[in-house]
Amino acid sequence: MIAKIAVAGLAGLLAQFMLPSAYAGGPAVFGVPEAITIPAGPFVRGSDRAEREAAYRLDERAYGHSVTRQRRWYEDETKRTETIKTYAITRNLVTNRDYAKFVRETGHRFPDVDRKTWASYGLIHPYPRTRRHAWEAGQPPKGRGNHPVVLISHNDARAYARWLSKKTGQVWRLPTENEWEKAARGTDGWRFPWGDRFDPSRLNSHDLGPFDTQPVGQYPSGASPFGLLDGAGQVFEWTATKAGKGRHIVKGGSWDDKGCGICRSAARHSRPDYLKHILIGFRLVRIE
Repeated sequence: MIAKIAVAGLAGLLAQFMLPSAYAGGPAVFGVPEAITIPAGPFVRGSDRAEREAAYRLDERAYGHSVTRQRRWYEDETKRTETIKTYAITRNLVTNRDYAKFVRETGHRFPDVDRKTWASYGLIHPYPRTRRHAWEAGQPPKGRGNHPVVLISHNDARAYARWLSKKTGQVWRLPTENEWEKAARGTDGWRFPWGDRFDPSRLNSHDLGPFDTQPVGQYPSGASPFGLLDGAGQVFEWTATKAGKGRHIVKGGSWDDKGCGICRSAARHSRPDYLKHILIGFRLVRIE
């Protein structure tokens, strides 16, 4: 962190960054998130006509209009079976506390966005809403150490992965869309991590949530069959899957969404790599 730290408070500060070993047999390293292994094999990704229709209806009931249907938001979710190799993925989203260790050690720019840049994005959220998520003088927002880190670009997330790889001697990176989707929905193509029926009590969405991020892992009943948490709602997640020049796919839905058709595991859209959004965070994959 950039701010000077009093010696008397150093022990307490270090303690908040101490985390247990990230995985069975792995080294005990500061800031390494817990990872769960996803076995090799086939899984069902995407959606069929019935799922897409159900998603549009969820949105229409929640918003009172048919914008997602009119704009055909879910029409590129071709249902198919894919087979991928074994990998591990972080159970939780990368948090402000995780990211702070990286910022301290590397001097990497901390999560923030200025008013002019925010205005250039053309987003509906007013600039003052970004302030609760923005860091000051290299420090995470007070009381949000265990919230998912946001206001980070695709390149910022990749820089964190490179740092973690160097720290652990293992290969960490953003998940591909296939890796993310398998971990989030299991092998049988469930619409949501917990099954086919939307349940607003199982995720942080605008249906029942506080219209804000929450500490990670607050919805254990929303876990996927593999144990991945916050795979629906909370924040969208950067993936390693390209979607044209300078853009990558994001997955998962957010605290801003309701309905929640877009919180389904199959839902997908892209964002420009430079974007630092209050609705986008990330988790990582470790190659087995």
